[in-house]
Amino acid sequence: MRPGRLIAKAILALAGFLAVFPLVWTALNALKNNVDIITRVPKVIFTPTLANIGYILGRDSVLTGLYNSIVACGCAVLIGVALGLPAAYAVARYPNRFAGDIQFFVLSLRFLPPVAVAIPLMVIWLQVGLYDTLPALIVTYSLLTISVIMWLAFPAFQAVPKEIEEAAFVDGYGAYSVFWRIALPVAARSLAGAVAFSFVLVWNEFLIALMLSSSNAKTLPIVASELSQQGMNVPWGILNASVVLLSLPPLLFLGVLSGFLNSVFRQKKS
Repeated sequence: MRPGRLIAKAILALAGFLAVFPLVWTALNALKNNVDIITRVPKVIFTPTLANIGYILGRDSVLTGLYNSIVACGCAVLIGVALGLPAAYAVARYPNRFAGDIQFFVLSLRFLPPVAVAIPLMVIWLQVGLYDTLPALIVTYSLLTISVIMWLAFPAFQAVPKEIEEAAFVDGYGAYSVFWRIALPVAARSLAGAVAFSFVLVWNEFLIALMLSSSNAKTLPIVASELSQQGMNVPWGILNASVVLLSLPPLLFLGVLSGFLNSVFRQKKS
């Protein structure tokens, strides 16, 4: 093996280790007692305990936050897919003089700091009586998912060969049939990345959820942040367990999505 190739593999292995190690260490700390975490010398060999995980799962506030996060993020992603993908396809395949402005406007929604979006929306939801409710969070998160999915779907639809769509039109397919039967399956791999990224984005959203909820619509990131205490009595084991719980739904979502796509493409190849 050439030295250059060996060095490249070593760099990739190091990058992978640096990415995975914090996750593994967090999972190990979730199984430790607090006294094993705050020692000066990190303990690799310890007596595991499920008390931290049991404490997290036994709190009603955590389960409510988990439910709110799943409902708000799931509905927002579904709305983003239902509205963002057709809009992105229309702009990519039927460009007009406003196409560039539309793409810039969609991207500009992500330029704004979260507080610039949260404060006006908080005033609106207070005035219409929907503050601290799941519908308010769903609509707000949908603005984020629609913009992200549209922006990431533009190049995916532009990469679909026009010859395939033109052949479908010659065979008698309409515009909607071409979108559903041709464009979506061909661009599915890239679009899956857009959907997954939008889900992770809103799942980890903290500031907007903090400003749009006070008690009833708290999401899991807010509940997890409230588990910390000031001073020397920080429950590190409980905090690490909450991080593990916070990370599981996105990982499960990505696993299910990748498994679904693999099965679809396997069926097509066979």
